[in-house]
Amino acid sequence: MTATPVPPLRTPAEYTPDRIAEIRVSSVRVPLPHAISDAKVYTGRQKPLTEVAVLLVEIRSSDGCAGMGFGYSLRSGGPAQYAHACELAPALIDEDAADISRLWEKLVWLNASAGSSGLGIQTIAAFDTALWDLKARRAGLPLAKLIGAHQDSVPCYNTSGGYLNAPIEQVIEAAERSLAAGIGGIKLKVGHPDRRVDLQRVAAVRDRFGPDLPLMVDANQQWDRPRAQRMCQALEEFDLTWIEEPLPAHDVAGHATLANSVRTPIATGEMAGSSADLEKLIDHGAAGVLQPDAPRIGGVTPFLDVLAQARRARLQLAPHFVMELHLPLAATFPGQVWVEHIEWLEPLFEERIRIADGRMHLSAAPGLGLTLSEQARALTSDTRLIARPR
Repeated sequence: MTATPVPPLRTPAEYTPDRIAEIRVSSVRVPLPHAISDAKVYTGRQKPLTEVAVLLVEIRSSDGCAGMGFGYSLRSGGPAQYAHACELAPALIDEDAADISRLWEKLVWLNASAGSSGLGIQTIAAFDTALWDLKARRAGLPLAKLIGAHQDSVPCYNTSGGYLNAPIEQVIEAAERSLAAGIGGIKLKVGHPDRRVDLQRVAAVRDRFGPDLPLMVDANQQWDRPRAQRMCQALEEFDLTWIEEPLPAHDVAGHATLANSVRTPIATGEMAGSSADLEKLIDHGAAGVLQPDAPRIGGVTPFLDVLAQARRARLQLAPHFVMELHLPLAATFPGQVWVEHIEWLEPLFEERIRIADGRMHLSAAPGLGLTLSEQARALTSDTRLIARPR
């Protein structure tokens, strides 16, 4: 049999840059079905959460291809992110949309006086994600396949049913609904000022669902070192999958000491504002389960760097929130990985993630596989179009 000849490669001279022609920046406010409270509310440090402020970026290139990215903020920062995005967007007009890493660096340098983490980097994340979505759509590939997937589905757990303000009966009912819907694990919020409340709630869920349920708890940074040590030791009997943020997020040494003194894995990283912050956690052995948040650290580009570091350290991975973005990214990780099920952003999109047998399943659609809904447009409070001069 004669082999089919391989067609010749295109030479660099044939490449035509696909220039960014226009960018739409929108501020969207997504209300929650009801106010929720975690330990930060019970300690008086924050108010109940009632909505998510979403920064939406849509990028269209000269060949008509489009990509969408988004970031978010909780309780404060939404208007500032939107204003900063409008400030940065003109710098991308006429750039080659394929040069994602270079464009990320360009935006970071434009943002330099605002700092290397925080609001500015979170704003850049929406542009970076939109460029990755555009690149995958142009290639006709799901984002996970463009990067290189290790699996087509990822274990998932639910958080939104386990908040502290919900009576334990409601928490158990929500867990039953989640498990019936195919979700594989349950996370409870802890950190109540009365430690007995925490232990009673965890015991009630473990008793109801038995020893085989993957069960996690999250203290939302509300314990000091002595209390964290006592609570982590007291929680050992429940065979938890992990204990999340037992200490303030930037107490790297404290997390490392705790991780080395208890059997249950310690999870942290969601509050990291850059890949460098996460690298510090890795280097100090402060997390058995790393929890990067792509919108908080600058988007897909730095997230992939974090994945490489976590792989080398042989850590488990459990990205924070934004399952619509973290599912395809988590599927590219070769180690143990979980995706957090929080349905708050579902009103923005026409599609729903398929969940079955304890796992979230990747979409076969190109890019992120997401289409903005009419409700997303209705929830938009401000929008601006930045385009080439005509």
